[in-house]
Amino acid sequence: MTPDGVHISILDNLAHIKKMMMELILLPRRDLVKWAKFTKQTPNIKIGYPGQHLASLVTGVEGSRTGARGHDLNDGSEVKSCSRVDQLDKCKDCKAAVARLETICPDCSSMNITRNNDSKWLFTVKSDEELATLLDRVPRVVLILSDYPNFDKKDWTALRFQVFEIWPRHPRHVNFRRIMKNYFRNIYMPHIERSPTRTPAPKNLWPYSFQFFMCNPVRTFQCIASNAISDPHIDILEYVDPLTDRRTLKPMPMPISKLTRGEKGLIRSCIGDYAYHVAEMNGLDEEQRLAMDLRDTDHASPQTRSYRRGSR
Repeated sequence: MTPDGVHISILDNLAHIKKMMMELILLPRRDLVKWAKFTKQTPNIKIGYPGQHLASLVTGVEGSRTGARGHDLNDGSEVKSCSRVDQLDKCKDCKAAVARLETICPDCSSMNITRNNDSKWLFTVKSDEELATLLDRVPRVVLILSDYPNFDKKDWTALRFQVFEIWPRHPRHVNFRRIMKNYFRNIYMPHIERSPTRTPAPKNLWPYSFQFFMCNPVRTFQCIASNAISDPHIDILEYVDPLTDRRTLKPMPMPISKLTRGEKGLIRSCIGDYAYHVAEMNGLDEEQRLAMDLRDTDHASPQTRSYRRGSR
């Protein structure tokens, strides 16, 4: 989990991060929001390729100039991006699509709207070779996430950008290996044998899910863009130097709310009442999670739209 300094060539990272995010993400989106009110189109700018720029600036590693057809970063790292900003919502009454910044349904004028917050990272593994590449040749998986820090309050003016790292070859991230192996061997391959002409959906990894926390992701960057609709301002809350040994960082704590009743009982019996009460406030740390196994959550479903390796 020690970044290879040979590949770290981008310096003055914090200044570059703010400038890049403002010029490639926030200001273009601000203008798209303005035009979306006129055209009734989505202002979603998609985070895929801007996410790769952010990954390079946070890690200090340049891209490999291959687009979506090779290594995303020059050290062999894989970058996956997920945006929960400007998702399309749905009217609960007439089922029409509603834009995130619309307060009433454009079809029936209802204010009864479902606000979606379910975008995820997609991993496609279609062969033993692709599985070996992801788990044994890729040194690091960089997960980019953009979302709303105040989603529950329906505050769409503040955006949050985070970067997480998973190192597939390190024991700390063994559950990531298990999840991907389970998907390929127990979902993808059996599905192909039953229905050779129907491609199974990629493996979904949902931010803030039980599986996500069980992978022990390490956060290396976090910022909030306030007043993002009219006059964006970036506050960087967390930044890890590209040369820092990731083994010195603590993985994201897992909220107790992510556990089933049975898992809560197991953890409480393992760590004791006092530690459990502390974890209710601060989350479960890496060691406390060792008492739990992964859940059997993989179920085969056909792919509903085109997808190729490298899609963001």
